[in-house]
Amino acid sequence: MDIKEIQSLIKFVAKSGASEVKLEMEDIKITIKTGSETPETTFIQAANPMGVAPQMMAQAPVAQPAAQAAPSNEASNTEEDSKYITIKSPIIGTFYRKPSPDKPNFAEVGTEVKVGDTVCIIEAMKLFNEIESEISGKVVKVLVDDSSPVEFDQPLFLVDPS
Repeated sequence: MDIKEIQSLIKFVAKSGASEVKLEMEDIKITIKTGSETPETTFIQAANPMGVAPQMMAQAPVAQPAAQAAPSNEASNTEEDSKYITIKSPIIGTFYRKPSPDKPNFAEVGTEVKVGDTVCIIEAMKLFNEIESEISGKVVKVLVDDSSPVEFDQPLFLVDPS
């Protein structure tokens, strides 16, 4: 893994909003922490067959918390959404609504989904993972924009099970 790959990984983690990511491979261990007031340091330790492990230090970018204005009708939206079931992201990565740019979306608002139907794809580390519905029902709302980063357990879709 070269420095450009490490820098792009740091940028991806900062964009995704994850607070900490650990990556361990045969010859390298990387820990990236973001999301705090003070800058965090990323330690990169390469395994050396001679028994001496050199260390490099890189400064990780700090993700600034986004200030969001709370609309006055948020309470009424929460009550309406409580009858729906949420399909959440099982991994962090990049959310895609369709299998390729020239294909239609897996699930639109109003689409009937069954258990096991693919609703989206999440790309993580160059692997495309099909996310399947664990419930049957009608898609009421898509909560994430196409090609945007998602976190673990982030809501993706609202489904009306009735």
